[in-house]
Amino acid sequence: MSMTLVHHRFTVDEYEQMVECGILSERDRVELIRGEILEKMPIGERHAGCVNHLNSLLAAAVGKRAVVAIQNPVIFPDSQPEPDVALLLPRDDFYKSVKPRPKDVLLVIEVADSTLDFDRDIKGAMYAQSGIQEYWILNLLDNCLEVHRQPQSDGTFRDVRTLPCGHSVEIATLPDVTVAVADVL
Repeated sequence: MSMTLVHHRFTVDEYEQMVECGILSERDRVELIRGEILEKMPIGERHAGCVNHLNSLLAAAVGKRAVVAIQNPVIFPDSQPEPDVALLLPRDDFYKSVKPRPKDVLLVIEVADSTLDFDRDIKGAMYAQSGIQEYWILNLLDNCLEVHRQPQSDGTFRDVRTLPCGHSVEIATLPDVTVAVADVL
């Protein structure tokens, strides 16, 4: 006789209640993805440095036209990822009173080395299905920037480009902001 294992899927509300009750804390390196609480990989030096550089570069480039959020949660229907970088629509309260939703997101960036397949396949599909208009993967393994645009309901992006060093890309919602791939690697 075979037994079928059933995984319990948590809702965003249940996940947030675990944080409020102290079951999970900021010291727990986890995020809610598709109803599952997943451990996040430790952050290496290059990864951390790239996130810091993106923060500095984007904050200077976008000014008050966007909020630069670093490893902060975004609420999805069944997930609460903490992308490495997110550009959010500006709000007077800087999202102190409410966590951003997909409609608030201008751009999501994941810095990927050991998490590259997960960032492409799982997070990419989640971002596309939720309508995130632009998703970048700073691919540290291949030293390139993967740009995903035009999300589709099937979890894919219609426009996917891989840009090596020597190329630049404009942020779709802020076309006067150009990022050189070499500057962020």
